[in-house]
Order: sequence, then C-alpha cells, then structure tokens
Amino acid sequence: MLSNTCKYALRALIYLSKYSEEDHRIGIKKISEDLKISSPFLGKILQNLVKQKLLVSTKGPNGGFSLGKKPEDISLWDIVVNVDGLDYFTNCLIGLHPCNAHDPSKPYCPVHFKYEELRQQTAAFYKNTSLHDVSEDIEKFEDLVRL
Repeated sequence: MLSNTCKYALRALIYLSKYSEEDHRIGIKKISEDLKISSPFLGKILQNLVKQKLLVSTKGPNGGFSLGKKPEDISLWDIVVNVDGLDYFTNCLIGLHPCNAHDPSKPYCPVHFKYEELRQQTAAFYKNTSLHDVSEDIEKFEDLVRL
C-alpha cells in the first residue's frame, strides 16, 4: 500500500497540474485548504518534492508552488518512488522480509510468483500514467472526484 504521505503527494501534484501555471504559483495555505491536508504536514511533503525537482517553490508575497516539469513528463512512478521508494513495487505481499524469491536456497513467500504478474502490471501502470493523464480524467468526472 502507498503511505498516506505518498497519497497526499499524489493529490497535491494532481491539484498543481490542474491549477498552477509556470507564472502562477499556488500558496501552501490554498493547497492545504482545498485538499483538506494539514499545512505543516503538506509543507514537508512539498519541500521534499522540490528537492526531487518535481516541484518549484518561490518565497514571498507572490510565492507558492508549481510543477517543476510539464505534467506530461511526471509519471505517477516518479512521485511514488520519490516519496515511498520502491517498497510498494518490491515488498512481499504478505509482509515477509526480506523477499527470498530469487534465492532458491531460501524459503520464499507462497504467493510471490502468483503476485509477480500483477506487480509488473502495477509498475507499468505507474510508469506509463502521467499527471496530465490523471488531470484529464479528473476533469471528466469533476462532480464525482474530489481530490
């Protein structure tokens, strides 16, 4: 499962891909109010994304956050891996640590090989889905989807 931090990062980046522009940054207060996420917690998440170059931040009266790249160039994979690492895509489904499936001399998780295809499909989905794709889909269902 994705961590709450990662889910908030995804929501914030989708929000920014939809509402920010290069010359129009959005302040932390507005983002946190609209997404109903605590401002201090969201601030830490967004600063991490700035360090990863997924976001740009500017201080001052007209400061705020905007995307560091075009929405088409930021995949969900980029976000998840930068926030949660590869654990979501590599950890054992039933929580055995570490995964021994690739070492025949050790016991391995009984569901590993049944889960492997789904794991690969999930990784492909995250790699091939951009913020732009998600933002477009949200616009189609704006009345139903609340970030």
